[in-house]
Order: sequence, then C-alpha cells, then structure tokens
Amino acid sequence: MSEPANKLGIIFFPAYDWAIDATHPEREERLLYTQDQLREEGVFDLPGVREYKPEIAKPAAIERTHFCFPSVAAVTTESHLIAAGGAIKAAQLVMEGEVSKAFAMVRPPGHHAMKVVHGNRGFCNINNEAVMIEFIREQYGQKKIAIVDTDCHHGDGTQDIYWHDPNTLFISLHQDGRTLYPGSGFIHERGGPNAVGRTINIPLPPQTSDAGFLTVIDEVVLPILEDFKPDLIINSAGQDNHYSDPITNMNFSAQGYARLNEKLNPDIAVLEGGYAIQGALPYVNLGIVLAMAGTDYSHVREPGYNPEQLRQSPQIDNYIKNLCRDIMTSYRQSHQTTGRDGQFDARHKSIYYDTDGISEEQTEKVMVCSSCAGLLLIESQAAANQRCLGIEIPVDACRRCREAGLRRLDEAKNAMRYQIIKLINRVDREYLTLTGEELSPRSKYFF
Repeated sequence: MSEPANKLGIIFFPAYDWAIDATHPEREERLLYTQDQLREEGVFDLPGVREYKPEIAKPAAIERTHFCFPSVAAVTTESHLIAAGGAIKAAQLVMEGEVSKAFAMVRPPGHHAMKVVHGNRGFCNINNEAVMIEFIREQYGQKKIAIVDTDCHHGDGTQDIYWHDPNTLFISLHQDGRTLYPGSGFIHERGGPNAVGRTINIPLPPQTSDAGFLTVIDEVVLPILEDFKPDLIINSAGQDNHYSDPITNMNFSAQGYARLNEKLNPDIAVLEGGYAIQGALPYVNLGIVLAMAGTDYSHVREPGYNPEQLRQSPQIDNYIKNLCRDIMTSYRQSHQTTGRDGQFDARHKSIYYDTDGISEEQTEKVMVCSSCAGLLLIESQAAANQRCLGIEIPVDACRRCREAGLRRLDEAKNAMRYQIIKLINRVDREYLTLTGEELSPRSKYFF
C-alpha cells in the first residue's frame, strides 16, 4: 500500500454485552470481523493510522441533545453511552488536531433516534452523531456542520433532530421509503420554517449500484456541500447498501463505498448499519478506512464480487438522472424563513418504536425566527410516560427565543398539566428534568 496522505484515528467499540437478542443481525460480530480484517491487512502498521479507545459519554451530553423520557438512565445502557462516547472521541481527535480524520466504528447505531426518546426504534436509542455534534458545539463553539447519511435506511432520527437548525445541513441517500423502513425521506421533506432547504433527501430505487450512488454524489451532494461551505463534514456511514446485505435491496460494492468516501472527503465517519457481517462489512469498512487514510484501496474485493452482475438497468440510470435534476431544482428554490416571525409553527407526529413496541404521539412547535433556530416545544405522550413536555432554547438562541423559553418553563410548572418537563437551555448550559412531585405537591392528584 502507498504511504497514507492523512493521519487517521479509528475507534472500535463492539459492545460485547449488548444485543437486541443473540441472533439479531445487529450484534457484536459486526465489528469483530472488521477488527480481524484490518489487522490481517496490516492497517495499523501504516504510518499515521492508529487505534483509540472510546470515551464514555456523560448523561449531560445526552441531555443536551435529546429529551429522554423519563430519564437518560431509563432508555440507555452503558453500551449506548460508550458508543456515543466513541463518536465524541473521534471529534476530540479531529478538533484537537491529533489526527486529520477519524472513523468511529461503534455500536449500537443511532441514526433512527429522534429528538424525543422513549425507547429503541430501528436498533437505535441514542443518536451518536447528534451527541457528537452538540459536544463539538459545546466545546469548540458554533460550527456549520454537514451530515451525509449513506445508510440504506433513511436517517429519520438525525433529520428530526436537525429539522429546524439552519447551521446543520442534513443529506440522506437511502433506499426509497416506499420499499424500506422507516418509510420516510422523500424530496419534499426540506426542513422546518427556520431551516428550509437544509434537509436534502435522495430516495434511490432498489438495485441501485455503484454508478447510481456515485452519480448522486457528483450531481447533487458535492454541489450542495460546495454551496453550504461547512466547517465539518460528518459521514453517517451505514454499510447496508451492499449487494449481499440481508435486510435491504441495493447493489453497492466495497469499491463503490471507498470511492464514495474519497469523493465525499469527510472529516469524521460514524458507523451506522451493515448486516452482511462476514462477507461484506469487513471489506466495506476496510475500503472506507483506506480511503480516509488517503491510500490505495484498489485491491479491496469482497468474496463473489462481479460488477457485471451488479450493473444497474437503463431504467434506473434514467430514474436517477431525473431524480438528481428534481432535487437540484428543489434546492435552488428559496431558503428564506417561512411563516410569520415570532409565531409558532406546529406539526403533529405519530412515532412507533418498533423494537420496543412503544407508540408515541407528539405535537411539536417551533417559534418562527429569522435570527436563530427558534424556541422548540414538544408535547409527547406514550403509554409509559404520559403528558411530557420538552423545551429547547437552541445553542445560538436570540434574546427573544431565550426569554420565551424560560417563560414557557415557568408557565408549564404552574400549569400542573405535565408528568415530566425537560429543559435544554443551550445558551446558559442548563439541562433540567422536573417530575410530577417536583412540579407541585398537589400534582399527584392529577395524574
């Protein structure tokens, strides 16, 4: 292999003691085979490539990102905190200049975890990338950050968390939601009233191969990144577009993944899905590692790879060509704040936590604001946690949104309507959880 151009940090956390069940595809072997592959290939003998241990994310790091009902401890295990801490370690390495790039190969994954968390959905409890990004902003100041999610499933949790944030560009390439969980991620989903055009969804047809993915990168992703000019590019690196993955329907290869990564040139990658744990994941991860290190990956081949058999049809070529045109047309439309300044924009959401069997109803309101991401209010109800309220004063909140948020907190405490109230106040770094008896001694008579 040629001399690496970049210093690369790799963080492993296989989470030996955590699995949904013993035969579930999201299990520790996903990373054990990759570890063996990287060592057999001599990756850690390359100059500048080094393995690091993860941090353990503190509950405050989760509380500044999510509304966890009833608590962080109730919806996470130590493995979740270490997976998020692995992403934090990747950020520390890059932000402190110890390495130029970092890849957090951690599990459990996180990109289906939304702003509100009542349990596990899509194998995810905590959004590792979001916890990492908010750590960066807490420690190193506000940054313009682009997240490019290349998992086969739409990154609906990450989209939900950054739906209102004009300083975060979220791009998701995924198998069309009409054919795969979670059933979302269409091109009309463009961001909330304060962040119109900051969400980009690229739903691809089943059997899309290397040519289709790389066309989308060239025709859509790179031009939009060039226009946004982020301080950091994060790759939410799901490897389940591989042609042998057992739960998806795409035709991507290890070579294609490596080429995509080289074009994208991310500062940090965080592992998401990928469930062909022996025949694909070690080779895909190896290709990405070599691409991030800036060295030759042309020899990487998974067993049984035959590009002729994986070639996408002319119909898919045309579909993707038209899709790229439609997305760029939509992107060039106005990015102006929509709605009346100072008023609240509301949306209702029904969310199903498929792994834990929890149904949630949400009403989300955001203050329309031309100066910041806007005050966020979320009323949430699930069977175990009735009448919950989350109040978020965003990291760059203007004076009006900050004061409105603190006023809403006082009003909510006095209203005696809520079982749990959570406050994320990024301006004053204040993270509160108020429960029924703390809200009012009389509250026990109302729940």
